Amino acid sequence: MAFTDPQNNIDQFDLMSGMHIADLGAGIGAYAIAAAKKVGPDGKIFAVEVQRRFLDKIRQSAEIEHLFNVKSIWGDVEKIGGSKLEDNSMDAVIISNTMFQLENKENIVKEAKRILKPNRKVLFIEWIDSAGGLGPIDDDVVSPNEAKKYFMNNGFDYEKDIYAGDNHYGMIFKKRAIDPLTGREE
Repeated sequence: MAFTDPQNNIDQFDLMSGMHIADLGAGIGAYAIAAAKKVGPDGKIFAVEVQRRFLDKIRQSAEIEHLFNVKSIWGDVEKIGGSKLEDNSMDAVIISNTMFQLENKENIVKEAKRILKPNRKVLFIEWIDSAGGLGPIDDDVVSPNEAKKYFMNNGFDYEKDIYAGDNHYGMIFKKRAIDPLTGREE
């Protein structure tokens, strides 16, 4: 049985050297660390987490790996502006194993849209089910169809699925561009 592997999931996401990436709801930083390795020293990872105790863990992990391109940010991804990142400033966003924990699930998608540059992508990873008690309780599980609705109703297009392990699913979404003449999403 294959459990989710952050490095494998990151390898399926089109990250390149020098990119600026936000990891919203970074937890202990597994995805932030994997992304930091992928974007190299010219890139920057912004690991946003509401639980302060995890921020120290992220910093320690980055230090152990000699990754100096990871910045830990205390922020609430359930609030618009809660990541403390600038509008349209990120080349990519990662949301992994976070949505099931949120009361207002739509706001993390709105926050991703706010900080992401047009035509850029989100890597979304979530639990398929409770995985025999390892994952969220059944009532908190966010189905792939629910996730698609949250993203597609908030300015994203579904791009593709990725394999994220036996207990998780993964999807990539692309932020719609804004037509400069009409001011509407294309």
